[in-house]
Amino acid sequence: DAQTIPVDNTYREVVVHLNREFQRYAVENGVYFGPVDDDEIERLQYLHGVFNMVFDNRLIFPPIPRPRRILECGSGSGAWAAEVAEQYPECEVIGIDVYPYPIPEDAPGNFDFQVDDLNSPSTFPSNHFDLVHSRMMAGGINANRWPGYMSDVFRVLRPGGWCQMVEIYYNAQSDNGTLTSNHALQVWSQTYMQSISGYKDPRAPLRLQNWMTQAGFVEAESRLVTLPLSGWSNNPRDNAIGAANRANVHRLLSSLAIFPFTQILGMSNTDVQLLVAQARNEADNPGFKVSWSSYVCIGRKPGGSSKSHRHSDIPRSHTPAKGSKHGESSRKRAKH
Repeated sequence: DAQTIPVDNTYREVVVHLNREFQRYAVENGVYFGPVDDDEIERLQYLHGVFNMVFDNRLIFPPIPRPRRILECGSGSGAWAAEVAEQYPECEVIGIDVYPYPIPEDAPGNFDFQVDDLNSPSTFPSNHFDLVHSRMMAGGINANRWPGYMSDVFRVLRPGGWCQMVEIYYNAQSDNGTLTSNHALQVWSQTYMQSISGYKDPRAPLRLQNWMTQAGFVEAESRLVTLPLSGWSNNPRDNAIGAANRANVHRLLSSLAIFPFTQILGMSNTDVQLLVAQARNEADNPGFKVSWSSYVCIGRKPGGSSKSHRHSDIPRSHTPAKGSKHGESSRKRAKH
């Protein structure tokens, strides 16, 4: 592949902070502050399972009956990309991430994993992909990069191609209004947003549809899907989702906080662990009925066959969310 080079060992280097491994390149360049160790890979697998439950095992929401090329931005453990590659064996599926996570042992042959920093202009050719999938990128895309990122996604899509995005807004809310600003979960939420705000846009999940429209996408549609933090709901389906999400939440409250809370805000490890422990207890407490808002947004690049303009099928929820081309670069992506 002329567009790739062997992955540089710089991307493999890690630093250990409070017994967790972080990618040196990511933390030193303000790219991403979450760990990249085996515990985090396990958490990402839990989160993927939760999303599969939320989306009824649907991996692709727009109408793309026979995709030929799919790109996933921020593929992490590669779970989504590997499942899509298995579901569409004739499709070339590329997953891209800033850290060379281990490729799943059972990954199909049509799945390719590459390494690149998505805060730089994309080096993929124009009009190339049928779908670009971007999930959980708010912690990785720089605050001022989002318009350029969306323009890159627009450029690499073929006419008629689709963009599909999923993000979680980490502002804990209680269904019955019992969670106040003094509770640990709300303190965690506000502290997290404060800790990354100099680098990232913590409110990015709420702005996806606007950014899509500004980039030139049509039929842009966004929905809010409530994500319970534990099994507190009287609705059997939501209760099962919350129960499954508990393992992800317990790990996430620690893994996303360790580096930015201590290294950016200067909190002590003792204070961080105490806050995390209290937040976990509140997340588990059925009396608070706590949830996060996840945002699902799709949009189509104009043009293409009329067959691709059929009505999309993105997840429904109780509350609808309100809602320049870059030249080719000489920088190349790293082949895993």
